[in-house]
Amino acid sequence: MNMKLFDVYPLFDITPVKAEGCYVWDDAGNRYLDLYGGHAVISVGHSHPVYVSKIGEQLQRIGFYSNSVKIPQQQELADKLGQLSGLDDYQLFLCNSGAEANENALKLASFATGRKRVISFKKGFHGRTSAVVAVTDNPKIIAPVNETDNAVILPFNNIEAVEKQLQADDIAAVIIEGIQGIGGIHVPNPDFLEQLSVLCKQHGALLILDEIQSGYGRSGKFFAFQYTKVQPDMITMAKGMGNGFPIGGVLISPQLKPWHGMLGTTFGGNYLACAAGIAVLEIMKQENLVTNAEKVGNFLLQELSRISGVKDVRGKGLMIGIEFDEEVKPIRQKLLFEGKIFTGVSGAHIIRLLPPLSLTMEQAAYFIEKFEKVLSELHVHSNEID
Repeated sequence: MNMKLFDVYPLFDITPVKAEGCYVWDDAGNRYLDLYGGHAVISVGHSHPVYVSKIGEQLQRIGFYSNSVKIPQQQELADKLGQLSGLDDYQLFLCNSGAEANENALKLASFATGRKRVISFKKGFHGRTSAVVAVTDNPKIIAPVNETDNAVILPFNNIEAVEKQLQADDIAAVIIEGIQGIGGIHVPNPDFLEQLSVLCKQHGALLILDEIQSGYGRSGKFFAFQYTKVQPDMITMAKGMGNGFPIGGVLISPQLKPWHGMLGTTFGGNYLACAAGIAVLEIMKQENLVTNAEKVGNFLLQELSRISGVKDVRGKGLMIGIEFDEEVKPIRQKLLFEGKIFTGVSGAHIIRLLPPLSLTMEQAAYFIEKFEKVLSELHVHSNEID
């Protein structure tokens, strides 16, 4: 008898075997345009030759040693990240995933403030591990062991609700996504984010910007919060940071001081992860992918907003939500199996686009053409699906 996989994922009957740029091929030879990027992970494109070469060369020298020794690639990654993001004065802690990045950010906030309580927001998603699942607005994934009185989930973009909670001066941190991803591509109001930053400083709470999905150029800025004047105490990253290789990180304000043993990880910042992260930053810089994300994203947002049957279009750059009055499952399936285009969803009514940042204008126009064709064939007009 063969061991069975623990069946927790609903799977499409597609087996990808090859990928390049913005395309994926299955085992039957079909080519798909990838507008999902493996859930916002593929930032610089599949199998980019610089990326492949960098990881291969590193593996030939040394693939792993623990954080008990100096790993020069960690500093190289930090230097390049600081230069490209404009956040040279921040400190970098490396880990393996977005959930781990958020866990460490919350832990650091609690160490720094001596407090326990955390504010997050409705429709927010921060991960599936202990502390971060407690501040995620999805009761279905919160097990009894994760339940806590320390998590306060407030209405999004409601500064009065935040101010009321902060007045007790017992909040360790406020965590908010640069753009809400799983919750439906909701962009924080710039005034709300800036007032939130001011209130956190007034009440001694730390502001954590979760840029795990919205960061690394996806929004058309390196981080989505950079559309505002906010300077967060911490910024969490993952997904596009490694273009498929597991890596996460926390950018930490210089005001926060570390001590040995405060945070730790076995695999975080290993040689291969750093090689992947360095390659991503080099490619992003050489190919101006942040600018490309803004340009192609603006085109998509403009074109999608004129399509009949679409209720709303939201987002920035190449992080886009397309909302309908009815469920989008038929649209997504038809796009995938007939149009050969991968897309994502946010709940039942929103199609989510998270393509590689290398998406071209021609590929974007091709998607618009196929998308309109699918909507027409499904009779999606005037916000109705027949």
